[in-house]
Amino acid sequence: MTVTETAPAGLERWTHQWKELYEEVINTGLCTGCAGCVIACPYEVIGYKHEEGHYKPFHIEEELGLDNCGHGEKGCTSCTRACPRFRTWEPEADMQLFGRTRKDDEMYGQYRQLLLVRASDKEVHEKGQDGGFVGAMLIWLMKHDYIDAALTSFMEGDGTSWKARPGLARTPEEVLQSSGSRYTFSANTLAMKEAQEAGINRLALVGMSCQSSALPIMWKRKVGKIAKPFLFNIGLLCSKTFDDAIFEELFLAKYGLKKEEMVKMNIKGVFQIWMKDGAYHEIDLKECHQWTREGCKMCPDFAAEHADISTGGIGEDNAWTLCVVRTELGEEVMNRMIADGSVIARPAETDATAMKLLRLLSIVSRRRWPEFGDKNPSVGVPPPKKKADGTVPAPH
Repeated sequence: MTVTETAPAGLERWTHQWKELYEEVINTGLCTGCAGCVIACPYEVIGYKHEEGHYKPFHIEEELGLDNCGHGEKGCTSCTRACPRFRTWEPEADMQLFGRTRKDDEMYGQYRQLLLVRASDKEVHEKGQDGGFVGAMLIWLMKHDYIDAALTSFMEGDGTSWKARPGLARTPEEVLQSSGSRYTFSANTLAMKEAQEAGINRLALVGMSCQSSALPIMWKRKVGKIAKPFLFNIGLLCSKTFDDAIFEELFLAKYGLKKEEMVKMNIKGVFQIWMKDGAYHEIDLKECHQWTREGCKMCPDFAAEHADISTGGIGEDNAWTLCVVRTELGEEVMNRMIADGSVIARPAETDATAMKLLRLLSIVSRRRWPEFGDKNPSVGVPPPKKKADGTVPAPH
């Protein structure tokens, strides 16, 4: 049986405010730094530092202390309505998108299609990560009048810092400029302010799992007008992101790899790095674990289970992107893109490694969810296998 609350949100008066959000999510470490609460706050009293060691919301007004909010005391509940880790977030998002909660064996969430996809356009494929699917989809969505722009991430300056920042892609050129993976964190929802200032109100969100869950949570809990411009939701498969310090403290200090000389990176069982001089390097992921970003350590959602389409480069081939098509809208767009030749697709089952990893990494992530949190993300999760010495391996 799937665990659900006896009185789901929407059937009772929602009174939860910043005080509860701070106590139950931020103070406990459940906060992923998605910044959903920041963009939803109608009084602009929730701040956010997009810097290593922070990536967490904080209250700006101090008259009631950092753990309480004067607007919340007067009835404002926007921050908790927008949080994809507050209370029964998983079944609420499930009900909003799929009309039912996740079954026990649906470790990577509910879906309609599992595909391996690559962009047909050579430039889009080459500039993108793996199959270049996200870039191809954003360009297609713009061309076919589904959206006007996308909240996504770019690299600061000329890109040699490898510092990710939220940004707004309004043209195919800007989509390609934002292409590629960084593996450091970017709260792409923060680009909402740029969209508002530009008067753009038909948007796609490209975000990691925590960010993609924020949208259906906002819709389910009726957060207000901030959620209405989002018309398409692309989730990135994500087991974790790393602090920016990994570039200096591991890649440079131990391996002599300068970030300004890097041209591309990927994770395929190891951390892969390509350099300007043509050199290629592999670094054991175990060496990278100590630089795991704090907000990722208890996140249970590898598979971005609440997006229209979840996508990532797992499997044997760097030239293809695994796509988990989840919603009716996602299926409509995917089928149209395949039909008009914008992408090439094949069944995901043709890559046994990708299918195995999708389930395995989803289970590993779900095991990280703490016992003090809502029980739903842990439903159906098989216990870890014991080592030969009888001990249980710790989740990464």
